[in-house]
This record gives sequence, C-alpha cells and structure tokens, in this order.
Amino acid sequence: MMGWQAAGRDRGGSGIMTRLANQVAARRAALSDTARAFVTQPEPRTIGHVARGRQMIAGNFRFAGHLIEAPGRGPWDLVPPDRDFADEVQGFGWLDDLAAVGDRAAQACAQDWTFRWIARCGRGGGPGWSPDLTGRRLIRWINHALFLLSGRSSADSRAFFAAMGAQVVFLQHRWPAAAPGLPRFEALAGLVYAGLALEGTEERTRPAVDALARECRAEIDARGGLPSRNPEHLLEVFSLLTWAAQALGETGRTVAPDHLSALARIAPTLRALRHADGGLARFHGGGAGAEGRLDAALLGSGVRPGGLPARPMGFARLAAGRTTVIVDAADPPAGRASAGAHASTLAFELTSGRRPVIVSCGPGATFGPDWRRAARATASHSTLSVEAFSSSRFGAGAEQRDLLADRARVAVLRDAGVADGPGIALSHDGWAATHGLVHTRELDLTGGGRRLSGTDTLAAATPEGRARHAGVVRRRPQGTAWALRFHLHPDVEARLDLGGTAVSLVLKSGEVWVFRPEGGHRPRLEPSVHLEPGRLKPRASLQIVVSGLLAGPEVRIGWTLAKAQDTPTAIRDTQPGQGAAS
Repeated sequence: MMGWQAAGRDRGGSGIMTRLANQVAARRAALSDTARAFVTQPEPRTIGHVARGRQMIAGNFRFAGHLIEAPGRGPWDLVPPDRDFADEVQGFGWLDDLAAVGDRAAQACAQDWTFRWIARCGRGGGPGWSPDLTGRRLIRWINHALFLLSGRSSADSRAFFAAMGAQVVFLQHRWPAAAPGLPRFEALAGLVYAGLALEGTEERTRPAVDALARECRAEIDARGGLPSRNPEHLLEVFSLLTWAAQALGETGRTVAPDHLSALARIAPTLRALRHADGGLARFHGGGAGAEGRLDAALLGSGVRPGGLPARPMGFARLAAGRTTVIVDAADPPAGRASAGAHASTLAFELTSGRRPVIVSCGPGATFGPDWRRAARATASHSTLSVEAFSSSRFGAGAEQRDLLADRARVAVLRDAGVADGPGIALSHDGWAATHGLVHTRELDLTGGGRRLSGTDTLAAATPEGRARHAGVVRRRPQGTAWALRFHLHPDVEARLDLGGTAVSLVLKSGEVWVFRPEGGHRPRLEPSVHLEPGRLKPRASLQIVVSGLLAGPEVRIGWTLAKAQDTPTAIRDTQPGQGAAS
C-alpha cells in the first residue's frame, strides 16, 4: 500500500528531479532561524464548512473523493489512496473546517494534527514540500494561528514559528519551480502573506511582491482571464491576490499597479461567469465554487461592480429576467494550459433563479482518473456530439496524452440577439478533419428569460468537407451518428410529455420548463451523472437526447426550452443557496 512518502512523489520521470530539488531546499530551509513572532495579530480570511469539520472530528476523513473512516486517528495515520488525497491533506485546507466548528474538540484536533506535522515534517522531511502546497499551508496556519497556539507551551510556539520560517525560506528559493497559473500564484501569495505576517521575514518578501506583480501581468489577460479558462481556478487566484493585497495594505506597503490592475480585470469576469444562483459556470475542470466563496471574494477585493465584459474568458453570457445562460464560446485552452481542459466547445449551462436546469456533468478529477477523462469528453456536456469523437482530442505519446492537441476552432457568426432578448451564433470545426463537418449553434434568450430558442446545424459546408464526409458515408452507408445532449441537474424532475414529443422539467421551486425539438425529431431521457467536488460518489441524473444519422450534407435541429405558460414570472424560492450579491 502507498504510504505518505510514496504519495508525495511526482508523476513521471521529469518530476523526480523537481522533487529532489524540493527536498534539498526544504532541508536547507529548516536550518534557518528566521521567524519569531507575528508582526500583527492575524485575522482569518478563509471559510470552512461545519459539517466537514464535525465529520473529521468523528474520524471520517473525506478528501479528493475518498472517504476513510478512522475514529480516534489523525490524518497522518492514514494511508492516502492517491496523490490528490495526500495533497489535500498536506495543503491544510481542513483547518478551515475545524475552525468553522470552533469548539474544544475541533481545536484539540487542529492542534494535535498540526504539531504532529511539525514533528514529522517541520525540519524539511516528508511529503508536502512543494511550492504550491507550502504556500497553501502557510496561509491556513496564519489564518488560524490563534486557534492553533491558544493554550500551547512556549516550546510549541517556538516550533510553530520555526516551521513557518522554514517554509518561508523554502518558498523564497523554490517558488519558480511551481507551474504557471494557480500553483505559482499559491506559492507567491503564500510567501508574501507569510513574509508580511512574521517578524524576521519581511525582507524576504520584497522580491516575491515584485514576482507576484509580474505573474499578474503575464498570466491574467486583458479581459481578466487565465489561459486554462477554468472559472474556479480564476476565483482561487482572485482570492489569493485579494488576501495578498490586504496583507500589503495592512502593513503600510503599496500594492503594485499590476497587482491592482489584475484584481480590477478579474472581478467583472467572475461576475459575468456567475449564474443566477450565485455559482460559477462549470467548465474546463472547474466546479461551481464553495457556497458563498465568490461573493466573499468580490466583497473583499473592494472592486466596485461595473459593466460586464462581452465574452469573459471566452464564454458568452445571455441573461434576462431570472435566467442566465453561459456558453463556451472560444477555442479550448492550448499547450500546458489544456491539461485540465474539456472538449466543451459551444456547450451551455442554464440556471433559473436559484435552480440549475441545464448543466455539464462537471469536473471528475476528485472521482479518479477514469471519471476525470470521461468528464472531459464532448458527450459529458450540453452540446452536439458526433459518434465517439469529441470536438477536441488528446495528443499522442506520454507527454501529450493529457493535453488537447487537436482543438476545435471557434468562429463567432453573430454576437447580438433578436429584438426580444440577447443571443449569439457560433460555429466550430472540431469534426472537419475527421468527418468534414462543422457544428453551428444559434441561441436566443427571449420573453424576459422565459424562452431559450436554439438551432444546431451539422454540415459539410465546403467542397473539401463534402468530399471528406462522402468518404465517411461510403465506409458507413447508414451515415454519421450524431446526438444532441442536454444534461439535467439532479434536482430537476423530468418526464416525457405530449405523446413523447416533449420533455417537462419540474424544478424544486415549482417552476416548469418544457423542452421541444422541432422538425419531427423526438427526445428521449437517458441516464447521466452530476460530478460535484466534495461528494464521495457521482450523483445520478438524467439527460435529454435527440439523435439521428447524417448521410447527406447537412442536418438542422431546432429546439426550444421554455417556461410553461402557467409558471409565474417570479417565484419566491426560499431554499437556502448561493447568493448573487456584489
């Protein structure tokens, strides 16, 4: 069985040298004597979950989609089932949950588990010494320092500060080894945050402040997006930058213009990627975000609400009344940024008030490698798919097999709605090379958000495309199989209606929506799954499927998703959920 040492190893041969360099740097850092006390009394800025905290106190450890029941034991007594589990434990995010409980039992667990880590790993040994995990861990230790140190001996306090000082020195030397994007922001924000909070480490933060500003300039584009196009990662980066800016301001230091500019660019993008229920659009490996996290980050940033960007981070937002529709309207991420990307081009999600209706299956990483890969396929999204081919495909070879090498290219055909509401028309060429086909999707949200009208066209639109598709049909005379999918949130009750020509969708709020395909196409209901980080298993759900065979040059599928006529314009939905403030 895999122990903590094995769980901490890098995957792949090229990561071994990085791992060894981290170990050497960690042991050297442990020889330093830098941190002695806090400059000011730290204030918690991270939010935990009471239910998860109580589960851990009872001995139920749930990380990365795994549950280990071990009453009377701590996290360091467990054999981590995989690296993701080990990383979540080493990042100390669980301190947020124990602090949210806040009673004596929670404090006893938090202190015992933290000081056991210091005894085992505080001198530079053991796993967890990577730049991103170290930055993440330092932020939690500082946020909950009073919770951790209350009632402890002076010897424990010295050990605590020595371990934090060692991690600051480690980050000072090793932050460049973190991968660009969220991991590097975690490393640098943790270094800045800790360096400003601890006596004796202030001088070590000056280069990190400058480096953080450079990363803001390099990684946050002009429209406030990340190369990965992962909305939840963007929220995490935004939170880290906000905490770092607050720490700089509280210690009388100036926040770099590039740092402030990044916050100002990201905030409207996050607002545009927020559904009516307050959760983020779930694309490219990102989830909806922890409840309340997005609103707390926006409020804490101090960036005032303003106009929303036209296509934030490559997504299109259609909003009217209580309805939001968010569409993946740009090319998938390229290169290293595509390591977690999905083949979700032209897919959309729809939320009515607090209730998600049409969704994607979501991020599958916490449920293991098979679910992670399946979640990235086009068929796991609410869009059109062709046979077993996703609109973008993985590369070949060990180094490319997790990256999108054959990517769909998007063209915006119309960027405005009709007189009665917003709309958009897009196309992508993801199946041009394999089948000679181009997918075009037109969406219009009308009637004050009560009706979404769509048209999906699959066509061999060029002479080259027609020739290629004719070759496909010669090999398979029945034609090319296509399927139009609409994945439903698990809380939506669905049934075939009107003699099997429509699907009625009943929301928990009492709203009723009706899906109708046009042109003689008939819908059917099939099983689907809803992948939510934090749950132990995928949730069963349903999907609406309209399918057929294309033997000629084109098929056009019109459809509508509309509120039933007797559904009120506004329903008082008092179910607790995510807000939409700020």
